[in-house]
Amino acid sequence: MSKEAGSASQSKNPKPDQIVRRTANYQPSIWGDQFINYDSEDIINYAHKQEEVDELKLVVRREVFTTSGDDFSNQMKLIDAIQRLGVAYRFEKEIEEALEHIYAANHFHDDDGDGDLYDVSLGFRLLRQHGHYVSCRIFNKFKDSKNGGFKESLIADVPGMLSFYEATHLRVHGEDILEEAIVFTTKHLESATTHVSYELAEQIAQALERPLRKSLERLCARQFMSIYQDEASHNEALLKLAKSDFNLVQSLHKQELSEIIRWWKQLDFGRKLPFARNRIVELYCWVLGVYFEPQYLFGRKFLTKIIALLCVMDDIYDAFGTFEELEIFTEAIHQRWHANCMDGLRDYMQIFFHALLNVFNEIEEEMVKEGRAYRAHYAKEAWKTNAKAYFDEAKWFHEGCIPSMEEYMRVATASAGHTTLTTMSLLGMGDIVTKESFEWLLNDPKILRASNIIGRLMDDIVSSKFEKERGHVASAIDCYRKQYEVSDEQEIIDAFNKQIVDSWKDINEEFLRPTSVPMPILVRVLNLTRVADLIYKKDDGLTHVGKVMKDSVASYFIDPAPP
Repeated sequence: MSKEAGSASQSKNPKPDQIVRRTANYQPSIWGDQFINYDSEDIINYAHKQEEVDELKLVVRREVFTTSGDDFSNQMKLIDAIQRLGVAYRFEKEIEEALEHIYAANHFHDDDGDGDLYDVSLGFRLLRQHGHYVSCRIFNKFKDSKNGGFKESLIADVPGMLSFYEATHLRVHGEDILEEAIVFTTKHLESATTHVSYELAEQIAQALERPLRKSLERLCARQFMSIYQDEASHNEALLKLAKSDFNLVQSLHKQELSEIIRWWKQLDFGRKLPFARNRIVELYCWVLGVYFEPQYLFGRKFLTKIIALLCVMDDIYDAFGTFEELEIFTEAIHQRWHANCMDGLRDYMQIFFHALLNVFNEIEEEMVKEGRAYRAHYAKEAWKTNAKAYFDEAKWFHEGCIPSMEEYMRVATASAGHTTLTTMSLLGMGDIVTKESFEWLLNDPKILRASNIIGRLMDDIVSSKFEKERGHVASAIDCYRKQYEVSDEQEIIDAFNKQIVDSWKDINEEFLRPTSVPMPILVRVLNLTRVADLIYKKDDGLTHVGKVMKDSVASYFIDPAPP
């Protein structure tokens, strides 16, 4: 979560009316009551829409997975389109079997195989996305044996270059040829947009801004439909399915958002806790980034409530609570966790703690009903760890401490919230999640560590200026500057960006088979990282809602699929 201004340093035992609190003066929600109601016609027509989707699914399954047979090139292009159009969840088994067949056919196991740049790059990306190890040596044949660089003839193949560029984002550590390739493709794609078709120029612009590996599936789908329908070779049944499915699922999301907003308004935090951010619409978008599929309805409901309360707790620790209050508050959460411990808390903390206990009681009841009571324990422990990290940061601010980078990252990656949110996301994922999955998370696996590093460093890079204006707990930039005696802030940011790139390689490595946990669990971590990339790439898009978040909300809830 965003780490804004630090808690206020106060005189000893001040009277309540003497306390001067730091408030962040957050912008109010820009959405008002726009999403509190949803079109009941959507629900009435849901069965009819579902029937249409089911019929189109059968057509697509026959055309893509039955009749394309051993035409691997065509099949890969169709699988790619299915993924980009946001309907891959409807064909998980078929896609898996098709890629297994392609992988087993030995087309991507050496550097002597057939295939042009587009197909080789596409196959490399699709197979790696699904955990199959494909050696980067398959790209050796595109290098010039005389000068050691990539062949000049590739530059004219713009679709191939774009496919190659997308493939480079699946690279892992030590793949020098892909490091060269990302520089080569980026340079030539940037100059290609002036002499290619509008559709291709749009794809290039989107890819350079955010490659597919970092893109959220639902937002990508909304963008790609307009491009795909203008392609002469598009599959008509697939396009119809994508549009019908998008609108069907959008109607569900609008209904869910309406219910979440009603819950939020009943809490009345706007009046009772006016210092806290009201970002319930944006936070539900965050959760849709984690999982948008209809079967995760329960998971989204509770994950949104959790992330909303986490955001408020962040503001209590960072922008409102005194250090003395936070000590008692942390003990209530970390040691006691019971309504009986509220007596020692200030009124605003009691209001929050009561809401927190209610949500966790809801979770516990649901987990018991499903025969998965053990999951509530892991959810509670993850929350406690997050609260402790918030307190450690508040203590640094109170003491005027700038910790070492190692100590800072140990605490600040926990406060980034990805561990808590991943744990909570598993609550509503059915039988694929086991007790071992939660234990795996407790051991801070490499993929989760990488996700937390990305989220924390990206947040600190874009938030540091805003924080400096109001006083704040030390950021990663402050800690790095002090420890390594670096005065040039851009040099520090460059070092962090390199660490972010390396962390993405860690994530890619964790997807290669055999994986530590089932792939859908890894996808939750990946998606949380994608959300961080969206929100923090240019600004703190959660605290200061700008174009990126406004466009995302429009894609999720306002704009239907193009006709």
